Amino acid sequence: MDKPASVDHPILPLIQNRWSPVAFDPEPLSRETVLSLFEAARWAASCFNEQPWRYVVGAKGHDDGVWQGVLDTLVPANQAWAQHAPLLCLGVARQTFTRNDKPNRHAGYDVGQATTTLVLQAASMGLVAHQMAGFDPAAARERFAIPEGFEPMAVTAVGRPGSGEALDEKTRSRDEGPRGRRPLGELLVGEAWGTPPGLLA
Repeated sequence: MDKPASVDHPILPLIQNRWSPVAFDPEPLSRETVLSLFEAARWAASCFNEQPWRYVVGAKGHDDGVWQGVLDTLVPANQAWAQHAPLLCLGVARQTFTRNDKPNRHAGYDVGQATTTLVLQAASMGLVAHQMAGFDPAAARERFAIPEGFEPMAVTAVGRPGSGEALDEKTRSRDEGPRGRRPLGELLVGEAWGTPPGLLA
């Protein structure tokens, strides 16, 4: 299902066509496909080039036990559809800089940048991705022996678009609604908070 965004200003088609469905084809992804996704994430920008991201990678057909472990950390509502995605990965942020062990307050931001790069790489390959905050960080920490100083951030499901036939009607309907975003007037700030920039005048 294609759901291009209804944009007010021109943007890259790759961005316009990217969206987060719940219907996935369960067919496993090839090793090369999965590695290309994480190669894209590897080249994301980060503060001081720290690259604070780490990913727990569960790819069906390659690391089924890890895949099941990531799935088990999800809340039930996410498990209902994510169980059909062939790739589940948990993004983790190192909370301190490796060069001096001082707190890195940009770590979560940078993991988000890396995951966005991964998601856009997926879209360029005809795949879909859905990022989730609905998981149990403590369970993930225990299951994967994530050490102190590293914070589990979000889980991302990746795969080919699916029909949703295996999903219940309520879950499947999530893919049928319109896409939307706040207008730029709510997102851009000018001289003072709550004041739009002059370019919107």
